[in-house]
Parts: sequence; structure tokens; C-alpha cells
Amino acid sequence: MSGDQNIWGHEGEYPCTPPENPPEEPNTPPAREPGHPGASPAPQRVQGRTKESMESIKELGASPVPEVKSNIHCLTIVGQIEGHLVLPPQNKTTKYEHLIPQLVALEQSPEVEGVLVVLNTVGGDVEAGLAIAEMIASLSKPTVSIVLGGGHSIGVPIAVAARYSFIAETASMTIHPIRLNGLVIGVPQTYEYLDKMQDRVVRFVTQHSRISEASFRDLMFRTGELARDIGTVLIGREAVEKGLIDEVGGVGQAVNKLKSMIEEWKLRNGVPVQ
Repeated sequence: MSGDQNIWGHEGEYPCTPPENPPEEPNTPPAREPGHPGASPAPQRVQGRTKESMESIKELGASPVPEVKSNIHCLTIVGQIEGHLVLPPQNKTTKYEHLIPQLVALEQSPEVEGVLVVLNTVGGDVEAGLAIAEMIASLSKPTVSIVLGGGHSIGVPIAVAARYSFIAETASMTIHPIRLNGLVIGVPQTYEYLDKMQDRVVRFVTQHSRISEASFRDLMFRTGELARDIGTVLIGREAVEKGLIDEVGGVGQAVNKLKSMIEEWKLRNGVPVQ
């Protein structure tokens, strides 16, 4: 090797040049389409949670329930029934101005064939509660109510407004006379107004349940059962025995009863049964 010859060529260069024809790759079979015999299974994609799902978990602490198209609408009446006066923001309320247009829409909707009314209320505004009860009673479609937890005070007329009513074994219903909050003018006309309003409640309850007017008034004015008040608390089966509620049961029994009522309603009105 000559001392004058630089085997590295120019600075930074290697004298070996790559071959003009690169080596052929080993024979590989052509890729087959998914579903073809012998094809490798397609990689499975991991589906992440949607933004709505994550928001539901953050706000409600539970994953959203898949929406199922149903012919039954669930109408919930919880907390205190709010009437003409706005209640404090910390109160759990059901606003009657929200329920009234909803009931009108349920009556007009052809997809809704039955209404399930779920109650857990302490009562509230008498006129607002009676308005809701009258609208539920006047629906032409089958209705079933179920009292869970409590259906107190003006919640009693709403519970009996449905065609058939259920009450949970541990649920309670408080029956007491009508009371007023705030400034009361102590004149005979005030007493007459209260008496007429009370008659409206008694008349509605006795017309939409199996309890007699005498028995209902006896429960309403009974003393010794409520501290600092007069009235009666009925729990579960006691409400059925008094004729106020039709049956003791839960959500499953209420839904099954409503389904059977819907089938009878379809046959009676000539609606094709699916």
C-alpha cells in the first residue's frame, strides 16, 4: 500500500460505494383482506369514553344509562311542590309550571302510551298540587303512580290521581288539614277560604280512591299521632288497608301493571298491538 494513498478518500468519506441493486427482500405473502380465510385478525380498537360520559361520571357519579326507546314516560315529583312563590335555592323542588306543559305534551305524543308517576315529596303548594293531580287524572292514557319514600300532604291527591297506585313497603303518607304560612288575616273569610280549599282536597281524594269521606276526614283530624299537630301517618300497607292506595309494590310491579293496562287500552281503542 502506497504511503501517499489515503484509503479514506476525502475527509469524512468512506471509499466503499453502496451496490447499485439493493438485495431483494425475502418473499413475503401478499396481505389478505380481513375476513379472508387465513388472514390475520384485525387489530381491535380501544374505545375511549366520550366527553358526555365523563361529564356524567363527574357530575352524577355514575356512567350514563343507554337510552332505550320506550312507550312509557316516567314523571318524577320529588322534594317540595313549588307553586306561585319561589322557594329558597337550597330546597329540592318540583315546579308546577314545568310539569303542566309536560303533561300536555304527553297527552299529545303518539309515541307515549303510558305514564309512570314516581313520588317522593313532602307536599307543598295546595293549588299547584291540585292542578297537577287534576291533569294526571284527566289524561286519556293509562297512568300508574308509585310512592317511594313519602307522598305527604298535597302529594296524597297526586298519588291517587293515577288509574292505579302503588306504595313501597316502607313509604309513608301524611294526612293533615290544610295550613297556611306567612301573614294570615284573622277574619271569618279566611277560615271559610281554608274550609273550601280543604273540601276540594277531600273531594278529589275520595273520588279517585276507595276511601270514604268520613274515613279520610277522621284520618285528617285525628289527634295524638303527630307532634304539635293533628293528622295521621300511614306507612306502606296501612295506606292500602285504608283504601287510599291500591297495592303495595315496587318499580317492577308498577311497570308491569302499566304495560298490562296499555295492552287493554289498545284493545279497547282499536290500536294495533305491537
